[in-house]
Amino acid sequence: MKDDEPPNRTPLRAVLKFGGEVVANSAALHHVLGEVRTLTAEGWRFVIVHGGGPQSNTHAATLGLEVRKVAGRRVTDGPTLEVAKQILAGSVNVDVVTAARARSLDAVGLAGVSLLRASRRPREVVGPVAVDYGFVGEVEAVDTALIELLWSGGRVPVIAPLGVDAHGQAYNINADTVASAIAAAVSAAHLFLMTAAGGVLRDVEDPASRIPTLTPEQARAAIDEGVIGGGMIPKVADALDRLEDGIGVVHILGPDSLRDAATRPGAVGTAIRKAGAR
Repeated sequence: MKDDEPPNRTPLRAVLKFGGEVVANSAALHHVLGEVRTLTAEGWRFVIVHGGGPQSNTHAATLGLEVRKVAGRRVTDGPTLEVAKQILAGSVNVDVVTAARARSLDAVGLAGVSLLRASRRPREVVGPVAVDYGFVGEVEAVDTALIELLWSGGRVPVIAPLGVDAHGQAYNINADTVASAIAAAVSAAHLFLMTAAGGVLRDVEDPASRIPTLTPEQARAAIDEGVIGGGMIPKVADALDRLEDGIGVVHILGPDSLRDAATRPGAVGTAIRKAGAR
């Protein structure tokens, strides 16, 4: 146990995901990691999963590679996979860990291939065509023993969203999907998904239309009614699946409000949990 970890307290397990936009904003990144540091001192155990979309897009452009997305999901061919390896497991992961260290957070950077067994995402019919996403993966299993080992040493895993199959093929995996899978695997009490919107809004143009809390039934109705749309749909849909896997609360929030969301679910952002859950 670390010297500043409160004794005789069962640590709250949490997974935090943020995208490359947060990593690119030094002030936002340091603020988020400072709040993680505060919560870990109060007895929480965190896994951090980061994306790196903007950084990958910029690097791909310098190489003359086209960035392709279908229904909001990135298509990953061979050259694009190499970009993902270089940027996600390389520069972005290093940037997050060095920022964490600057906030006295004992972070350990990991490429997801160290703990995520993956399989290739199957073809999907989108409109009139079947789309092959290439080297895009789905999480099949999580090596929780590695996470537990790091936690036991007072460390915070910082994971780049890459997985590997039984044949040694690496895959690029959506960071929200990775965070959700890890949260389910470690039976996390909280899953925090950071987004620029700062929560689920009834009107995307009006921050005051934030919905503080949703049950799974209300969230599905909001998707059906078009209240939840665009890139928020897969984020919320995946969160709903993971609630069935035992995660306590899924938070959709902005980068400025982690501790408030952790201590008062629904006070900021949107907290999704089953009816009657506390």
